[in-house]
Amino acid sequence: MLRRRRAPLLLAAAAAAGAALVANSPSGENGRSVASALHHGVARSSRAVYTIGFVVADYKFSLRGLDAGSADYRVKLPEVHLRSAKKLLKLCEANGGFYVKAGQYVSSLRQVPKEYSSTLSRLQDQATPSKFQDIKAVIQENFGKELHDIFLEFDEQPIAAASIAQVHRGRLHNNQDVAVKVQYPGLEQRMKIDIMTMSFLSKAVSWVYPDYKFDRILTEFEKSMTMELDFTREAKNSERTANCFRKNSVVKVPYVFWQLTTREVLTMEFCYGHKVNDLDFLRKTDISPTKVAKALIELFGEMIFVHGFVHGDPHPGNILVSPQGHGKFSLVLLDHGIYRELDQKFRLDYCQLWKAMILLDENKILELGEQFGVGKYAKYFPVIFTGRTIESKSALGTQMPGEEQRHLREELRSLRMDDISSFMESLPPDFYVILRTDQLLRSILGNLGAPRHVRLLTYAKCAIHGLEKQPKMESGAISRMFLNVKANVSYLHLRVIIEIVGLLAKANGATQKVVNKLRQMLSQGFHLLM
Repeated sequence: MLRRRRAPLLLAAAAAAGAALVANSPSGENGRSVASALHHGVARSSRAVYTIGFVVADYKFSLRGLDAGSADYRVKLPEVHLRSAKKLLKLCEANGGFYVKAGQYVSSLRQVPKEYSSTLSRLQDQATPSKFQDIKAVIQENFGKELHDIFLEFDEQPIAAASIAQVHRGRLHNNQDVAVKVQYPGLEQRMKIDIMTMSFLSKAVSWVYPDYKFDRILTEFEKSMTMELDFTREAKNSERTANCFRKNSVVKVPYVFWQLTTREVLTMEFCYGHKVNDLDFLRKTDISPTKVAKALIELFGEMIFVHGFVHGDPHPGNILVSPQGHGKFSLVLLDHGIYRELDQKFRLDYCQLWKAMILLDENKILELGEQFGVGKYAKYFPVIFTGRTIESKSALGTQMPGEEQRHLREELRSLRMDDISSFMESLPPDFYVILRTDQLLRSILGNLGAPRHVRLLTYAKCAIHGLEKQPKMESGAISRMFLNVKANVSYLHLRVIIEIVGLLAKANGATQKVVNKLRQMLSQGFHLLM
């Protein structure tokens, strides 16, 4: 009943939006591409309405009459989650484009049930390539020249095809090899219809289930897609990132050819490499997966904590390993369309949060929770980021003890959906990017077989260096060198105390009083150093 009532409303809205797009667009090829976007948009909207209607009805009837704290409810809920996630997976695969992007975005959020994250993580950012003639037309329209006047050679077969663009290999007249990223025709019009559909469905679900609020997530997704569709922005992000890591010989960012770059076409230096998680390739080239994992987390740790300029889509296809011989390598960072510039205060508070989480400084974590606007829910930050509870006695990077896990499960069961929703709604927008990026990186590190402590200690080191970073580089070389030494000493101090605490925590005779004393010593040491 719910589905039948809302489908006509949605389709009418989609048709009206599409008609407005056509009316405000010029005739000719552009008008035909808009009309095509409208036609496909209505079909995708219909499919989305049917799927979401089915999912809402499944939750409504499967859980009807069950108390949220009952054993039956806890058994039924994961079953409904899994059925619904599979339905959404089919929807995203059938609709493609922005639905695939949305599915990937949701799968990377740590707050969604595991049934959704594991199921939707199967989505591949691949698409059926557009016809070469369509791609050729986009290039020629953007530069006002024939393709052979722009490129000496241009491979008609794409080397990659994703949801919003495909990449071709070419050669300039000076024999420079390039990778040319070309946006699919009519994509902006298609996005407007798809986002409108998603917004309508989000509001419809929130009306049936008031505790579920998706507005913030959808807003963040729309912002990221809008940025990703502007290739000139991507080129600027690329250059800024290259400048941030200009002294890092391991990090490689392809050079941008601005004379051959527009909103719809991006021309870059062609860089050879394999996906960062290609273990067979790493073994054949005698490259250590652990060293790759360490270099990767150092790269993103510096991005987050020091520069505050974060690549928002670090999936394996966007990070290549390029062999340099004798087991050495460089990390090639691609696809700079989605970036987040962290607020300066947020960056510094986030650095403080990581220092507090490593030390399990409960008072500081709760204090920062107030600044982040999440209040009492700040106690869950260590669980989310480090895998330890705020009262944990386990060593850093080790598995949470069984008793601690049971206590945490019982505590989480007592939370209502509006508690979780309030927590997510209260988080600063920058946190969404941090959570998504961290989730993707954890997955890659797991595939590379990196120990858990590699990520934790690298983040701790970067957080300390981030606290020393000056907003304006007005200090001289000697002052900067002193700050760098100071940060390294602070980190070494941190490592020593972490190791001692870990050993004492494992020892049978270790008491919490001794552990707390050591943590106090560390905090005092930081105070003196800072």
